[in-house]
Amino acid sequence: MTLESSSAPTTAMNVLGTPLQPCCTDPMTGFYRDGLCRTGAGDMGAHVVCAEMTAEFLEFTKAQGNDLSTPKPMYRFPGLKPGDRWCLCASRWKEALDAGMAPKVALASTHASALEYASLSELQQYATDD
Repeated sequence: MTLESSSAPTTAMNVLGTPLQPCCTDPMTGFYRDGLCRTGAGDMGAHVVCAEMTAEFLEFTKAQGNDLSTPKPMYRFPGLKPGDRWCLCASRWKEALDAGMAPKVALASTHASALEYASLSELQQYATDD
């Protein structure tokens, strides 16, 4: 017995057109807290950019009203520090880019839907080495 293609699970793709790779599991990231920058109907922020935190970006986003450095246990959020990877909202990454504060991006771990907010060339300019 074979499955019809419509019932087979779909693999999320990254901005490079290959299967989405994990972003981080320590701290556990992703809208679904599964380590992947996947998105779905309930994800109003499109948490699809796998970014490496910097002190500058954490200060920038806090000044914009989104404090990512303070732990919020009720949301299973540990608080971030420089060097941590996290699935950022694509619009916040683009806002940081426009302000000259964008953090590095792991392209293989950044969901293809990020291309609705930033171009591949913009993302590539901030690509991490891995």
